Amino acid sequence: MKAVRFHEVGGPEVLRVEEIETPVPAAGQVRLRVAASAFNAADNGMRAGFLPIPVVLPHVPGYDVSGTIDAVGEGVEGLAVGDAVFGFLPMERDGGAAEYVVAPAEAVVPAPTSIPLADAAALPSVALTAWQALFDDADLQAGRRVLIVGAGGVVGKYAIRLAKRAGAHVIATASPRSIDAVRAAGADEVVDRTTADLLESVPEQVDVLLNLAPIEPERFTALVALVRDGGVVVSTTAWMPAPDDAARGIGSKVVFVLPNRERLARLAALVDEGGLTVEVTRRIPLAELPALHAEAAAGPVAGKVIVLAA
Repeated sequence: MKAVRFHEVGGPEVLRVEEIETPVPAAGQVRLRVAASAFNAADNGMRAGFLPIPVVLPHVPGYDVSGTIDAVGEGVEGLAVGDAVFGFLPMERDGGAAEYVVAPAEAVVPAPTSIPLADAAALPSVALTAWQALFDDADLQAGRRVLIVGAGGVVGKYAIRLAKRAGAHVIATASPRSIDAVRAAGADEVVDRTTADLLESVPEQVDVLLNLAPIEPERFTALVALVRDGGVVVSTTAWMPAPDDAARGIGSKVVFVLPNRERLARLAALVDEGGLTVEVTRRIPLAELPALHAEAAAGPVAGKVIVLAA
């Protein structure tokens, strides 16, 4: 089968399109005929060697995947050959940038039926990140106020929709190019981050500050003033701690996305119910994945890109 792998960490040039043996599922695993995998910034970090995920080399990237089960290992129940599934694979194992991938059975769930199967690969880790940040880490509930900094990205738009479904009041920051999309996602208030002073634009304190953007530590610390006493600060900026304010009872957490089969199934249901829109900005063939990594090495990749296996 065809797969994209790197045998050593380094620049995008370490990625190779290769012919390798088709994997065989062990006990508790299923094999997928891959429809698509998704590109995430963490794929770039693991390939470059600055994200401390203990991958075994050579490594196939693409931990978000969708496809059709074509083989089932011993002891697997509830999944069968022919099932259309998607999932968030263990990041240290081979991913879906290949024609076939083996996955733990507990890592995949039935895919949404209202969208193309390939597009389902765009959903898992980004939507799980939004869910985890809002509800597991921030305990967001109906009637509360949440400020989402950097809401114009993919995670931000999922966070807006999920927060609104939970009955929260959402204030979102965005650049001019993404303001319309942020409003369409359901934000109650939108602050143009390029022209407005956020500290002056949010006169009423919030219960939750969710940061999804690169931000200077000093600026991040200043924004804690926008959080009410007893509130919480949550951030996806894993390279630096999130600020808190113990004197006012404000805690902080940094999100490291975790697999959760039950929530992934719920997200699929929300897609089919019309409560979530799966964002796919580009679809590229497997052979173009090295070029996409080169693009990511030069600067952030806008939107969500999926990599078609065939």
